[in-house]
Amino acid sequence: MLVFTFPGQGSQRSGMGETWVDHPSWEVVAEASAATGRDIERLLLAAPIEELTNTANAQLATFVQSLIILDAVERLGLSPAACAGHSLGEYTALVASGAMSFEDGLRLVVARGDAMARAGEDAPGTMAVLLGIADDDAEAACQRAEGDVWVANYNAPGQVVVAGTSDAVATVAVIARELGAKKVLPIPVSGAFHTPLMAAARPSLRKAIGDAEFMAPEVPVVANVDARVHSDPTEWPSLLSAQLCSPVRWRQSLETLAGLGATTLVELGAGGVLSALARRAVPELTALAVARPHDLDTLMDAVAAPDSWKNELHQHQGEHLYMSERVVVSPSAGIFAPEESLVAPGTGLLPGTDGGGSGDSDIGVGDLVGRVGVAEVRTPFDGKVVRWLATAGERVQEGQPLLWLRVPGTAR
Repeated sequence: MLVFTFPGQGSQRSGMGETWVDHPSWEVVAEASAATGRDIERLLLAAPIEELTNTANAQLATFVQSLIILDAVERLGLSPAACAGHSLGEYTALVASGAMSFEDGLRLVVARGDAMARAGEDAPGTMAVLLGIADDDAEAACQRAEGDVWVANYNAPGQVVVAGTSDAVATVAVIARELGAKKVLPIPVSGAFHTPLMAAARPSLRKAIGDAEFMAPEVPVVANVDARVHSDPTEWPSLLSAQLCSPVRWRQSLETLAGLGATTLVELGAGGVLSALARRAVPELTALAVARPHDLDTLMDAVAAPDSWKNELHQHQGEHLYMSERVVVSPSAGIFAPEESLVAPGTGLLPGTDGGGSGDSDIGVGDLVGRVGVAEVRTPFDGKVVRWLATAGERVQEGQPLLWLRVPGTAR
């Protein structure tokens, strides 16, 4: 069973549309620009990351990028048996499933992005990723902080996103480490998305939703709010409204998709966040991302032989954090041994583990970064080592972050 998933804000990067310009599906950009009156081609080709980080621009660009790729996949004759999207991606999923028209989807995404940007100005906030912590402990950390901070995303086992005021999020970071979090990483956003601090965005979004037409989805769509399938079109307006201030239950949504019989999960959009999360949350799924035209061949091969692709993807497991940061994670439990060439000469230390800041090593896709027991750990990303998250000789668990990278072309 083939499932399409769609990423949300944070997956965008500068020039993410470049590889699609000569593909027939690029015509989606002209249609979207005409419908919105905005220069979406510039956003996808020439906008600097600072401009793309703006909430309104990020959401529109990410939405259209996913629709370009969806169109390309549909030209291959592939269609999903179910859909889901993370946060903003839920709107893309509704368009992909036939529950919402392309035009209404664009209009709602513009309204949502503008409303959330204003809400972030009225009630400033931030977000952070907690790695290596259980859901219950993340919730407890928010409660103990005694401030305006909540769990915003249940992404995968051991990965939870919290959001709230800057001071409250900082307090949660301290408490979360006390409760066992391996790492706390800030996300560069200007709002506390999926929390009550977004309440100011709801009236204008509700108005826009009220003008949209919802239809019965042609395939099941799993909602962020409750991780359930909703086939009644009258339920989606309230679900989209509630999503603004409610946590994204992505791990639970993946479990729901698996329960429906999903075997292959394909992420359509920039980056590869959701496919990496799926491999952690539901290991029996074959999960891959289609971000560039050459990924279409990979998709066809995976659909033809999902079992072989599952094995290969497991050997190159990684996890995206947000637009400029990536983490390579352990493929299994065991003792971590770094690749000798990455150990700082004459020190015995890994770059970035001496407390003195970032390392200098550049690594490329497929490079060996170490071993966990007898299993090789290879990076699925190009990037510069920011910091090692595990030390030589440390016993690590499957999915535990080992290496933090900054990818090229997205420096903040």
